[in-house]
Amino acid sequence: MKSYVITIEHLQESRSAAARCKKSMPEYNVQNFYGCTPKDNPAYQLKHNGMSPDGFAQSTGKEYSFEESAMAAFMSHWSLWKRCAEGNEEFQIFEHDAVCIAPIPEFIPYKYCISLGQPSYGSYRSEATLGVNPLFSKPYFPGAHAYRLKPKGAKLLIEKAKECAEPTDIFLRLENFPWLQEYFPWPVMADDSFTTIQRELGCKAKHNYIEEEFDIIQ
Repeated sequence: MKSYVITIEHLQESRSAAARCKKSMPEYNVQNFYGCTPKDNPAYQLKHNGMSPDGFAQSTGKEYSFEESAMAAFMSHWSLWKRCAEGNEEFQIFEHDAVCIAPIPEFIPYKYCISLGQPSYGSYRSEATLGVNPLFSKPYFPGAHAYRLKPKGAKLLIEKAKECAEPTDIFLRLENFPWLQEYFPWPVMADDSFTTIQRELGCKAKHNYIEEEFDIIQ
């Protein structure tokens, strides 16, 4: 199994957060994956790979998120899905603000894709059995900051993205993929003090949000 943390190469805050992520789970030898940014023209990349950018305008709402940043984040995840599918190897995928707060089992008996992350924003459910559950905290991933993915699952995500590419956590929802699963208790949390995606209104839904201590970086 390979493990990656999506990192914005030119941004010191992202590189520092990614280093903290890696340090929190040394047993997995997490590698940086330098992701797509708005400078890389993510709308073009979506179209070039057979996807439409239209779902981002509809899903994010301009008052909550920066549309191009949400596209770039999706393309970063999509690039890892592609690598997972083509390499035929299980992946763990983290975003730079992910921090391991409890041991992640080496073996998890899931089907295609399982969230490992504690919900990072909004309301959610926390009633679950220990170990593997159907996705329960929300009807979509409670943040795409930590999950495990099998090659078959990666192929299914890539195929669906041709129909409805959207912000990553919303795309990873039960309506699209009824087989999504969630591990409990959550071994990873999003410890974020900055964002490159959310506007102020979107930040206010974050559990870690403190206005005077939170940076919106563009």
